[in-house]
Amino acid sequence: MAEVTADRSPEATMTLEAFADTIVPGEKRFPDDHAIAGAAEGPGAVAAGALELLDWSATGITPMLGDLVSRLGEHAEAYAAEEGLALDPSVPPFVGLSFAQRTALVRRLVAPGHPEKEFWVLLTLFSNMAYDSAAHTSTAEAMADGHPGLLAMGFATPDPDGLWRFPRYSYGRPLARLHPATTPSGSPA
Repeated sequence: MAEVTADRSPEATMTLEAFADTIVPGEKRFPDDHAIAGAAEGPGAVAAGALELLDWSATGITPMLGDLVSRLGEHAEAYAAEEGLALDPSVPPFVGLSFAQRTALVRRLVAPGHPEKEFWVLLTLFSNMAYDSAAHTSTAEAMADGHPGLLAMGFATPDPDGLWRFPRYSYGRPLARLHPATTPSGSPA
């Protein structure tokens, strides 16, 4: 559903994946996965399509992703210097931080008073949104593909015809009595 036109370096991809994984962590995709810290079991934001959502022009953030990747690297280098950390030169600076260090840095970036807070909050929101709403794809497609966030939340699957119907009330009881003139289809008379 989302029109994706990403053209970025592998380093930029790793950095964005590492940021999204810091927001909604997941398990490593392969043993030497540097972007995904492996801080949680099961799939996280990256597996749920965080990069696809960030690359969707409807978010409005897509044109600034390159700048955010650069700034995140600069912030990671400054954080590492401040903390006396040696970063792995074979991976981008933010990716070289441990999960706890990434989390501490993101906490700083989204804190009240940080001059770039709005940008980091946007990146955080979209990383989370990919997991908890699959906003970059249709709900029916997401469910058919086994979207990890929707499945984790227990989102109901549609009926065989692709429509959602709820034969039982979600609160275990009707919220109001039907008007006596309501038609069998549920329309007012």
